[in-house]
Amino acid sequence: METLLLTIPQTEGYDSQLDRAAELIRSGQLVALPTETVYGLGADALDPEAVASIYQAKGRPSDNPLIIHVPNDRSWLDRYCRQVPELAYELAEAFWPGPLTMILKRDPIVPDRTTGGLDTVGIRCPDHPVTLEIIRRADRPIAAPSANTSGRPSCTRAAEVLEDVGGRIAAVVDGGDCRVGVESTIIDLTGPTPCLLRPGGMPLELLEALCGPIQRDPATLRQMSGSEQPRAPGMKYRHYAPKAPVTVVTGAAEKTADYIARQGGPTTGVICFEEFAGHFPTSQVAVLGPLHDMTQQARNVFSVLRSFDERQVDQIYAQCPESTGLGLAVANRLKKAAGFHVIELEGER
Repeated sequence: METLLLTIPQTEGYDSQLDRAAELIRSGQLVALPTETVYGLGADALDPEAVASIYQAKGRPSDNPLIIHVPNDRSWLDRYCRQVPELAYELAEAFWPGPLTMILKRDPIVPDRTTGGLDTVGIRCPDHPVTLEIIRRADRPIAAPSANTSGRPSCTRAAEVLEDVGGRIAAVVDGGDCRVGVESTIIDLTGPTPCLLRPGGMPLELLEALCGPIQRDPATLRQMSGSEQPRAPGMKYRHYAPKAPVTVVTGAAEKTADYIARQGGPTTGVICFEEFAGHFPTSQVAVLGPLHDMTQQARNVFSVLRSFDERQVDQIYAQCPESTGLGLAVANRLKKAAGFHVIELEGER
């Protein structure tokens, strides 16, 4: 299959490209779409066969549920979810469009293939004008997991999507580089108190300022076992991984840099903060961003992980940011890429 590249600058016009993308979605085809977080591999969320083709194109396990993407209109929440708590409307009012996914009880109109067989569904409104317009023109909720081969680092550029799934999907809509760089934060609202299932581009502190303390699912801190059922994307399986094994080192930045430098060699990859880029003269270095600039770290984390697939490395060590703000999501992605192989050094940061 030849994959179309539809370049749509974020300006007015380009109706034919937008209409083409929307028509492909309506006809059951797969279209990679830009969002503020990462590129998503989109299909009509209500078409079981179209959704099945997402799993096939990505090589995605069938029990890994998908998120549906909708406009910023509360009527779409009511259309595809039931028993919607008032808190969901409050969160949508405050943070949509944006990198927040809410897990809610699904309406039967949403097929099992979209939810991984669960009685819940993840729903969000992406903060990207191109994709919002395609959703509007398609008049469909769009299921859109990250547009990468399952297990690999997510794609934040159209060229990365073509590298991963080109030839297996109908089109890639190039809406520019993703400005957030990590997937959405996922909050489960089906229980008595909100629960964090995946840290992401919406800092937990902002959400807690509105709804109070949020529990954290244990799977945000460890690898799930094969028998456990994931309640949201990104919980169970090894994700975001380059070809070489990754080890994450946590602790004070100076200490982690010293530890990693002692492990270094010509076939060792190092993911480090900008301030320590010269600390590893014998290793192959990729800079995550400045130590205290977690926004930049989030934008860079997947491209940095991907970069090592183009180098001759047999192991990768990564410095880890603090687990506050966007650092919580960056740390989670690095640890998931490492299969939670983490070395914890003593001492405060």
